[in-house]
Amino acid sequence: MQSRNRKNLFILSFTLVVVTLGFGVVIPIIPFYMETLGAGGSELGLLVASYAVMRLFFAPLWGSLSDRVGRKPIMIIGIFGYGLTMVLFGLATELWMLFVARMLSGILSSATSPTTMAYIGDSTSEEERGGGMGILGAAVGLGTIFGPALGGLLAGDSLSTPFFIAGGMSLLAMLLIAIFLPESLPKEDRQPIVKRIPIPEFRSWWQALNSPIGILLILVFLLTCGLMIFYGIFGLYALEKFGYGPEEVGIVFMVVGLVSAVTQGLLTGPLTKRWGETPLIKIGMLGSAIALSLMALAGTYSTILITTGLFVFTTSILTPAVSSLTSKRAASQQGMAMGLSNSFMSLGRIAGPLWAGFVFDINLILPYLSGAVTMLIGFFISLIWLKEKEPTGIASISADQGSAS
Repeated sequence: MQSRNRKNLFILSFTLVVVTLGFGVVIPIIPFYMETLGAGGSELGLLVASYAVMRLFFAPLWGSLSDRVGRKPIMIIGIFGYGLTMVLFGLATELWMLFVARMLSGILSSATSPTTMAYIGDSTSEEERGGGMGILGAAVGLGTIFGPALGGLLAGDSLSTPFFIAGGMSLLAMLLIAIFLPESLPKEDRQPIVKRIPIPEFRSWWQALNSPIGILLILVFLLTCGLMIFYGIFGLYALEKFGYGPEEVGIVFMVVGLVSAVTQGLLTGPLTKRWGETPLIKIGMLGSAIALSLMALAGTYSTILITTGLFVFTTSILTPAVSSLTSKRAASQQGMAMGLSNSFMSLGRIAGPLWAGFVFDINLILPYLSGAVTMLIGFFISLIWLKEKEPTGIASISADQGSAS
């Protein structure tokens, strides 16, 4: 059984490398691509938020659907959707076309993340789950090591080329999953098929905050806010403060991927087994707050690389710890829990970029100072309310949703 799980984890990790390589290719390009169409910081924030709004509503649907029909078909839909919309993005010649492509991407690609995490929940024991989440994080990191640098180089001839490359990478990943990855959720363990699969309402999200995963959902929101404040505005920040182009921004994100891959691939599993998720969450929140504060004060390319590396190191420990603890406390409702977690991530992806774009127009360093405050709030919440032992299960939420259907 363990040998089969390792094989499946390897296939899934390799597939995620391919997907995130395509994703990494476009990361440093989007701010410059939008600038050529006459957009600025506010429009960039709105673009990122529009994608997140779609994920907010559709990620729980895909996660719940995967509990009923299996993980594999939903994963394929997500990867195909991402590839298709990247091609549409590269073909865009007007700002509104970017928004249409990005929103469609949010609808379809939101199927990937909750089903991937649920797949790990299906395939690993509780003791191995933290390490499994870390390996997936390392796979994501590997894609973002080489992707941004490649994107910066490819953008020299045409800013749209990286988007076509990302689309091709996604097609390859879809084929790998379709051919080689087995289904992780047996038919006898699936939820009953219903006539209408409900999209969780705000009431369900509010109820989730009172469940055993409630504090973790709040932390996911704050963590994602802090991450998106950094990622969402960094390209324009680097352009306006230092005059950097896609190549320099690509190198920064290559460092991001390298630190993330090394940390999550080599350290997350052993640290989780030794200390547990709860202490790592507290350390990660405090460390990321300090790193963002230092980032706001960075004045040279080398100090930007150092502070960025410190920030990524702390969040690379934090992110899989939150995911692993959420999975443990969800009991049997893995797909639903990861869908809810992704909903709160999407809330963070909406709030973070919108806020960053707003304060960026006031002062260049305000996004990073406010990001540090956000992570510090998360630290105090985890310090006071996150306990080592908590009850498990989200039966009350699933029961409400079941009655709604």
